[in-house]
Amino acid sequence: MKNTLPSNKKALVWLSGGHFINDIYTGVLNPIMPFIAAKIGLSMAVATIILTISHIFSSLMQPLFGFLADNIVKRSFIFWGLILSSIFIPLSTLSDNPFILVLFIIIGSIGSSFFHPQALGFTSRFADKINPGKSMAIFVAMGTLGYSFGPVISSAITQFLGMHKMPLMTCLGVTWALLMFNFVPKLSLSEPVISKIDFKTAFKRILTNRKLNILNLIAMLKTMINSSCFILLPFLWKNMGYKPFYIGFALFIFIFAGGIGSLVSNFVERRIGAANVFYISMISTFPLMLLFVFTYKAHPTISLAIFVIMGFITMMATPVTMVMAQNVLPEYKSIISGFINGFSWGIVAIVMSLLGFVAENFGITNVLIFVAIIPAICSVLVKELFKD
Repeated sequence: MKNTLPSNKKALVWLSGGHFINDIYTGVLNPIMPFIAAKIGLSMAVATIILTISHIFSSLMQPLFGFLADNIVKRSFIFWGLILSSIFIPLSTLSDNPFILVLFIIIGSIGSSFFHPQALGFTSRFADKINPGKSMAIFVAMGTLGYSFGPVISSAITQFLGMHKMPLMTCLGVTWALLMFNFVPKLSLSEPVISKIDFKTAFKRILTNRKLNILNLIAMLKTMINSSCFILLPFLWKNMGYKPFYIGFALFIFIFAGGIGSLVSNFVERRIGAANVFYISMISTFPLMLLFVFTYKAHPTISLAIFVIMGFITMMATPVTMVMAQNVLPEYKSIISGFINGFSWGIVAIVMSLLGFVAENFGITNVLIFVAIIPAICSVLVKELFKD
């Protein structure tokens, strides 16, 4: 058999690039949703529900698609996922009818749900066996960076070209998907295919594993911070009179900083230990959120800097969480990826659908402070991960 190392490296480049582009579409709607809502005539609470529908369908179904990916072991989920995301998410912004808006968002979000678990599973299998954390950190960081570019691209198009030009974004995703088909090798060419996985056994083992449950909870709490900021703050800033591009740029640097945090997480983990990465990521968001709330009116530049630091710290533990989870039950890499990267987002999205109504009645900043307290309290669970 030929040496597959160059092929593996090539696969990681294309998978990471695909993750970057796929997650651009995931971040498109957040900064412009207040303006879509104003065009259609939707309240903040209803618009929040529509955004959470996007997260539910792009995330909550990932464990199921991960199970199918681990059994089928074909690359089709990666390609079709990116194609669906790149076509239907941009098209949804043209909708004048809330039902068409929701339908297109669901189809595009399912595409993202197709892509993630199989791409994460492939990344783990193609990764450098000496330092798999580095490969995973790069893959996660590229997705986070893509997620950061989505808001700035969509807000720039909305403000300077008009929302009707959003389908221009489709070309990038479709082109990359077609290129990936040629450059990502079939898994069977790189290593033996694992035996068929029993659905009931796999999910029972995952859902009853205490360590995985804690890691899932940590992933959910960090996701709740990101989602709360990403969904609620555009409405706060729009009410303050900020233009779409400012809102998109603020979200861009928040998530971009998170991508840098993901990228350096392996470096930081090797120096201070995984436990300390978790502690810093979970505890520091509460004081940072307080500082943001106290400064966003009188000192917007300072509040923006605090916001960016919060993005960096919150995302720093994401690759550590993923690698640790996959190592618990390595035979279920794609399914576990679906839980950590997807299921956690889906559960948070369900909660976020309620937070929109709460924020309308009690204030956005009060909700953000409450959400930031929870990870700090739950940081006591980190010690349970390292008992052995």
